Amino acid sequence: MTARLYKFLQGIPTGLLWVFVVIWTLPTFSLFVNSFRSKNAQTARGWWAFPEDDAALGLGNYSDVLASTSAGGLKQGLVNSFAIAVPATIIPIAIAAFAAYGFAWMDFRFRKGLFIATVSLLAIPSQVALIPLLQTYSGGAHFTIPWLEKTITIIPDMSLAGTTTAVWLTHTAFAMPFAIFLLHNYISQLPKDLFESARIDGADHFTIFWKLVVPLSIPVLAAFAIFQFLWTWNDYLIALTMIGANGANHPATIKIASMAGQFGAREHLLSAGAFVQAAVPLMVFFLLQRFFVRGLLAGSVKG
Repeated sequence: MTARLYKFLQGIPTGLLWVFVVIWTLPTFSLFVNSFRSKNAQTARGWWAFPEDDAALGLGNYSDVLASTSAGGLKQGLVNSFAIAVPATIIPIAIAAFAAYGFAWMDFRFRKGLFIATVSLLAIPSQVALIPLLQTYSGGAHFTIPWLEKTITIIPDMSLAGTTTAVWLTHTAFAMPFAIFLLHNYISQLPKDLFESARIDGADHFTIFWKLVVPLSIPVLAAFAIFQFLWTWNDYLIALTMIGANGANHPATIKIASMAGQFGAREHLLSAGAFVQAAVPLMVFFLLQRFFVRGLLAGSVKG
């Protein structure tokens, strides 16, 4: 499969590939140029006129965006985005890696059924669970037994509504089925002889997992980390639902959405805000890109 894909890509003319690259990057380049242009320059002429109005170019939009005033305020939004994206990326990887190893190499009752049930959760739209989760965060979960006239508290009221904790907990829960599925496909295809040799030497499951599975699974762990970080960093719906009107905890995506102001008075700041917000996931991708393709292809073929 991989060889055929590589052969197909080799058959595409280089000039045609460059045409696709230019077409794909043109909107992003126009946004980048506008991020340095003043409001008057953006409204008077298109982005392609930027060589003619060099006097209008500057870093004013970026300074306004990163200011702590209402005109920008993105600095605190970036801090909140980190407070959401970092735990929402690390925690699912840690839990899912243990679960994937257990499903792949540990024998216990109902293993296949539990794995199928876990992966089946991917079919449930996350949007339908947002309001019940918000109610749980704000009031807890309780079960009433009518004939006993007794209420059992399943989850206590943790008063998490309006906090970044509610957002990364939600992202962690939604990410778990895909993380377990992706990591299981990779870990289950590691050489069986390697694990048997480790058991003969007296290694227990935790030692095998920490000394063998984790180092060998770095490509797929990095691939999932990229996916999860990009998803949580660029999320808008879950953050808005869980945080609501608590502006102090709004991530960068909500800050940018409200940056234009009333009647679009500050819409010229949107392009600069978009590039500030995109800088972090771009750095994450370039740092981990050498693992990305290997991780995506993990578990897709054997041999």
